[in-house]
Amino acid sequence: MSSSKLQAARRNGAFFIAAASAVLLIASPAAANPDFDFQVGVASEYLGKGVGKSNGEIAWSGQAEVSQGDFHAGVFVSTAELSQGSDAEIVTTIGWAPEAFGFEFDFSAVNRDLPGTRAGVDANYWEYQADVSRAIGPVSGRLRVNYTADGFASTEEAWWVEAQGAYKISPKTRASVAVGSRRAHGGADYTAWNVGVKQKLTDAVSADLRWYDTDEHDLGEPYEGRLVGALTYAF
Repeated sequence: MSSSKLQAARRNGAFFIAAASAVLLIASPAAANPDFDFQVGVASEYLGKGVGKSNGEIAWSGQAEVSQGDFHAGVFVSTAELSQGSDAEIVTTIGWAPEAFGFEFDFSAVNRDLPGTRAGVDANYWEYQADVSRAIGPVSGRLRVNYTADGFASTEEAWWVEAQGAYKISPKTRASVAVGSRRAHGGADYTAWNVGVKQKLTDAVSADLRWYDTDEHDLGEPYEGRLVGALTYAF
């Protein structure tokens, strides 16, 4: 592993330790022991905000999360392949997810780091995200608002707003559709959508098959339509 990757991993690892510690300190002493969740996965391509981020190549990923009460912290790592030289993405999150009036909320701060990015390109930045969701029987919906004051590379202030709807076909099968809008200063503006089905094969293994597309194919291959298959194992 290169020195830049090691430094990025150490930075994000340190942040994760601090975030997890904050969760445990803030949570009520009467709360149950913290829950730890882990997941590894492989996908035919890695996508972010509806756009391809692994140049059409297979992407491997891993995730670790700790939660206690309404607080959670986690780290997600995926291989990537961007034109700026980035060959991975590390996403570190700390958040608060309360429930009120029948709705579920999730307010979080997200640090993104892209190891391998060539010198001089801003490859580490913060996002602030709010989700509100609700389920009624087999139907559920979620609205997400994501904001950064200074994004990746030349992107400055940027917003991502996404609405998602899902239907639980059976206890192990869930179909969903999402539409999102990206507006950025110094970056690409586009609308993206996806539709697909997630199937639990076992209690730990899930498969997802989904079509992704945007309205800006002229921006290049990452913005074109694609069918993406993914397999995850949770433990």
